[in-house]
Amino acid sequence: MSTEEWVIAGVRVAGSLLVLRWALVGGIVAVLTDLSDLFLRSYLQLGGVSDYQSFDKWLDQVYLLAFLAVALRWAAVPKTVAVALFGFRLAGFVAFEVTGERWLLLAFPNVFEVWFLFVASLPHWRPGFAFGRRDVAVALAMLTAVKVTQEYVLHSARWLDAFSARDLVEAVRGWVG
Repeated sequence: MSTEEWVIAGVRVAGSLLVLRWALVGGIVAVLTDLSDLFLRSYLQLGGVSDYQSFDKWLDQVYLLAFLAVALRWAAVPKTVAVALFGFRLAGFVAFEVTGERWLLLAFPNVFEVWFLFVASLPHWRPGFAFGRRDVAVALAMLTAVKVTQEYVLHSARWLDAFSARDLVEAVRGWVG
């Protein structure tokens, strides 16, 4: 691994650990830290990242496992859904690693991530959420729609492939004046 890969991996692992203490805030930090490698790759010049998609998906496993460790302490229904969604995404990750086909990331969207954040947020805005079949189905439908859209933009349409974090910073800098 290059020095750049080690630095990015260190940041990503460190950003994943807060969730073990603070589920919601740590989960948000982990997701934002997942995005940080885009900025780090733009600004670090320490040898590059040889296969970014694979590298990123392996590092995702760190925060997803931390999310799973927290979810295993939840009540039966949210925990069962979380474990099923984790397994589903893990199957997609393995299929992607074996084939290298990015469309598999769309076929196996990371709904586990958004389910985790949803459940972790509930005590802050809906402490009495009942986790009935209908409520879970509606929540999963909405979360899946959001995540499939994101996966499509990133991995199928690749609308952001032509942009770097440096481009974003320069655009914001130019817009602000």
